[in-house]
Amino acid sequence: MTRLVVVGNGMAGARLVSEVRARDPHIRITVFGAETGRPYNRALLSNVLAGTMTPGQVWMLDAEWYADHAVTALPGVEVTAIDREAREVLTACGRREPYDVLVLATGGEAVVPPLPGAERAVAFRTMGDCEAILAAAGTARRAVVVGGGLLGVEAARGLAGRGLPVTLLHLAGHLMERQLDAEAGLVLGESLAGLGVEIRTGVTVREILDGGVRLAAGAGRGTAVGTAGATAASPSGAGESGEGEVVEADLVVLACGVRPVTRLARDAGLAVARGVVVDDEMRTGDPSIFAIGECAEHDGVVYGLVAPAWEQAAVVAGLVTATDRTARYRGSRLVTRLKARGVELAAMGETHLTEDEAEIVRFSHRTRGTYRKLVIRDGRLVGAILLGETPAVGTVTRLFDHGGPLPADRAGLLFPGLAGAAADSPVRMPDTARVCQCNNVTKGRIRSCWESGARDVAAVAAATRATTGCGSCRDAVEGIVGWLCEQEGIPA
Repeated sequence: MTRLVVVGNGMAGARLVSEVRARDPHIRITVFGAETGRPYNRALLSNVLAGTMTPGQVWMLDAEWYADHAVTALPGVEVTAIDREAREVLTACGRREPYDVLVLATGGEAVVPPLPGAERAVAFRTMGDCEAILAAAGTARRAVVVGGGLLGVEAARGLAGRGLPVTLLHLAGHLMERQLDAEAGLVLGESLAGLGVEIRTGVTVREILDGGVRLAAGAGRGTAVGTAGATAASPSGAGESGEGEVVEADLVVLACGVRPVTRLARDAGLAVARGVVVDDEMRTGDPSIFAIGECAEHDGVVYGLVAPAWEQAAVVAGLVTATDRTARYRGSRLVTRLKARGVELAAMGETHLTEDEAEIVRFSHRTRGTYRKLVIRDGRLVGAILLGETPAVGTVTRLFDHGGPLPADRAGLLFPGLAGAAADSPVRMPDTARVCQCNNVTKGRIRSCWESGARDVAAVAAATRATTGCGSCRDAVEGIVGWLCEQEGIPA
């Protein structure tokens, strides 16, 4: 009997375990988790922070599932070393677990800058971090979030949604600079400002104090958007000194990025660059050891999103169980989604190309918080930014994902109602359209589940896993289910 050991019981590890067990009921599976609780959907923690979801809604596998599926789960048991010669993993408590196949799904860890006073802040990465932030937010008067990437934006929006004044500090000149161009970053910042988040870009945090953060002397204000009561010289709650401006806060949240956890692999002599280096089978240099998720580096890329990790898990499950010996991972076309109350964003591909490098179709309406941009090369969509409510998200995402030729009417893609372009209406959406990017669920599959008796979103999610990834497809799934029910005269 094959002995499979999985190190890491987060989103990638838990998904792998469920994929393997679905294919083979006999493989002996042992999974170690660094955190003491059950696995959860880390991508939905920002919803827990915002109060739109409870912790119970983001849990994944529970103890009953492990028992029913003959999986040995060891949460809170740290694996400290890999003995490749003996094919065993060693734990901090002295346990030695033999393996035939080992999968590293150790994920990533929050980057904590080496700042004086960093211990006074809370990183935003785990469920424990989320609980600590919520506990502090209950008595805090002001909060500062350091880092204006996707996670920082989500944290700031979540805290502001709870009525807490928030200042978002970011080193770069505009928010989410990896995914967005400067104008989109500005529009996003203005949208957040309207929701109660003060944006400070182009600033460097020098020190975290007991009661705030000190910025580097002479730190620029960038494209800062002041909240009510702020002045150009002294924003709300800020003081000035020769040693640098102080931004006051009772709660400081760090969202400064994530680094792959690779120590186990490195100590075991496996190739490590930014992540654990793997091939198209997700194997390391040792053919009995795989790596998936945020700790893995494939073709020079470390993917930090849900869909790639789950695609990688499916490849490894197919190979380990011999149910798909040809399974290979060819990389992922990344779509970054942010969907929260008051802010909707989708960014994908090469968003920073200029008009000298590609055909650019752009529309901006800043007062409405709307920005739409298509980046086209050789007649195909290679990048896009869609900020604000737009019916074009699904159509544009599908065109980017499939890489097919675009219609001649480019503007019609951004304004489908005006030009008769394919819209996201369930009536016009083809059955081949992929609705859930994370789980590769098409409209046709949702229709099939509905026809088999899954008459609400919860039932469809249970059957297909749609909506259980980043959650951004929930509105589309609700629309399809509602439309199907309407066609048959069934209350949705």
